[in-house]
Amino acid sequence: MEVLAGQKHKHLEFTLVAVSELSSSSVPPLSTPVIARFSVDSGVAELRFRQDSGFIDGFNVNLGTGQLFKLGPLKSLCISGSSDSNKEKSYARGVTILFRNEEESRDFHSAFEQWQNEDVTQGTHLPNGAISDVKSKFDNKIESSSAKMYFHYYGQLLHQQNMLQDYVRTGTYYAAVIENRADFTGRVVVDVGAGSGILSLFAAQAGAKHVYAVEASEMAEYARKLIAGNPSLGQRITVIRGKVEEVELPEKADILISEPMGTLLVNERMLESYIIARDRFLVPKGKMFPSVGRIHMAPFSDEYLFVEIANKALFWQQQNYYGVDLTALHGSAFQGYFSQPVVDAFDPRLLVSPPMSHVIDFNEAKEEDLYEIDIPLKFLASVGTRVHGLACWFDVLFNGSTVQRWLTTAPGAPTTHWYQIRCVLSQPIYVMAGQEITGRLHMVAHNAQSYTIYLTLSGWF
Repeated sequence: MEVLAGQKHKHLEFTLVAVSELSSSSVPPLSTPVIARFSVDSGVAELRFRQDSGFIDGFNVNLGTGQLFKLGPLKSLCISGSSDSNKEKSYARGVTILFRNEEESRDFHSAFEQWQNEDVTQGTHLPNGAISDVKSKFDNKIESSSAKMYFHYYGQLLHQQNMLQDYVRTGTYYAAVIENRADFTGRVVVDVGAGSGILSLFAAQAGAKHVYAVEASEMAEYARKLIAGNPSLGQRITVIRGKVEEVELPEKADILISEPMGTLLVNERMLESYIIARDRFLVPKGKMFPSVGRIHMAPFSDEYLFVEIANKALFWQQQNYYGVDLTALHGSAFQGYFSQPVVDAFDPRLLVSPPMSHVIDFNEAKEEDLYEIDIPLKFLASVGTRVHGLACWFDVLFNGSTVQRWLTTAPGAPTTHWYQIRCVLSQPIYVMAGQEITGRLHMVAHNAQSYTIYLTLSGWF
């Protein structure tokens, strides 16, 4: 490896065993090493390959749009993406690279990422001299501080363990995949937001031809270790660190698999990334695991919960707190406590009426459909009681060719790490048995990867 630097030019070189075009079976003779050269000139970072005394025509890669994937300990795939997002086959052009040893492979991948970042910071210079906007769709709609915390959270093994130990979640995914081997055998799979890589390993167990595990957080490195520790499966899995909104893949997927659900199904806004991955990577009529999500809602009565929340605001009713009257803030504090949904597990006997559902078909939904969700509510009270708010939970369908499986977070079912949520009214409403309860659940996405919830409920005879 050689590094040269100056004020206007700098480059980094690696000696490789061989390089070959993705569409060609021929490779340069092993006795003639190939030099891979990273360079930056006038703000453009580029990777080129040189054999003997000249560069190999057509092998240059613009690091602003290129992607690098590890195919094995000594073999990688480098693809040169197009700056034109409308070119459907811009992902297909690339070269395979053979390294002398694993250490040089790791160093090359590290250098590729560093030089990509250098190109991004300086902007990508287009032929007409304009500088392209390097922000992805994700970056444009999500606050950077929120994204940083989000990826840091999911980059911790502690949180991944919490999800893995949710045996309802993990067991249902495993059953859905293994019982539908016919959908996976010989197929290309993309794992969207792969986390620890467990779903990619399940897909490989089910006979997938190849799995691309896309993960944006630091967990990608742990996923590589876990997958490498299962070599019989790992040889068919490629971990790609990046956002699905940004990465390019060398081929289309027959199946997408993901766990994009947050509380109330849509919280964390990862469903949008799942739909973007569908549009970017999935072949027509390809399968999605899961394929359908349902948000379930029903009014509930829970006097103890209401009193518990109301009592939190009693602090602000003190008229002589170290000589200070706090009561001016009691109303704001009272409303503030009731504005936060309660995430917990509750007894389904607290429900006042049968639930209703809002269905989201992941095969058909548009990303924009999730920016604002407006659900008219209509229930028929089963009992006369005080209604304290609206309870919500969700389930998702794995629509396999062999077996259909539902993963549910319903009250009364085995508890998951999603629990259920309850939106509590600051002013309960009284209803009689047989009385109609109407209202609206209006959810508006915001750039902190969550939703603002507006709830109205009223009773009518």
